[in-house]
Amino acid sequence: MEKRINKFLSEIGYCSRREADRLIAANRVTINDEIPELGTKVKDGDIVKVDSKEVTQKNKLVYLALNKPKGITSTTDPEDKTNIVDFIKYPIRIFHIGRLDKDSEGLILMTNDGDIVNKILRSGNEHDKEYIVKVDKRINPSFLRKMGNGVPVLNTITKKCKVEIIDDYSFKIILTEGLNRQIRRMCSYLGYQVTRLQRVRIMNIRLDTKIGKWRYLTNDEVNELKQMVKDSSKTEEASN
Repeated sequence: MEKRINKFLSEIGYCSRREADRLIAANRVTINDEIPELGTKVKDGDIVKVDSKEVTQKNKLVYLALNKPKGITSTTDPEDKTNIVDFIKYPIRIFHIGRLDKDSEGLILMTNDGDIVNKILRSGNEHDKEYIVKVDKRINPSFLRKMGNGVPVLNTITKKCKVEIIDDYSFKIILTEGLNRQIRRMCSYLGYQVTRLQRVRIMNIRLDTKIGKWRYLTNDEVNELKQMVKDSSKTEEASN
């Protein structure tokens, strides 16, 4: 049975398909000691190596919910001393699902299940992500209304979203898209600066650990998560 090299690395739990593409482009992957192209397929019996080390079938699948502190970067790049993998120090290789800004904190999911990573990233624009945001000046009704109706950022208009005031300087926002630094850009456009941004929910998973700590997802959480993305399209991954 043949499959594309990026899909192979994803399915055995080595990394996400997107990360596999980066490794291949950097000539860090070989098939039978030959450097492949991005579309090269792996056949039964082929020996696949990353950084000259053979990769084999995945370990038991794990799913973690981490409360990421500020200063930790959502990357697996070992050259970045603030990378999230070194921070969590899990005994087997895992990787993050999506991203959370270095200067933001809160919930981020970690796993070695490349298949679910791809499905969540592809279908990410259809699922809720909830944040608590603190800003530098008093919130007024006009700000809340404009945030909820859509703000021009990155050459587009953000989708309508749910925004609810918490107190004079804090609000809750639920997004169904994940543009780069979206909330900060939205606030900045309206003349506000974010002083604290915390993600408290991704789909059915809620933040319930202390900053810097993680927990395993329950079987019910994993099953519900998989059910929510089971109809994800087979197109290439969406940007998150």
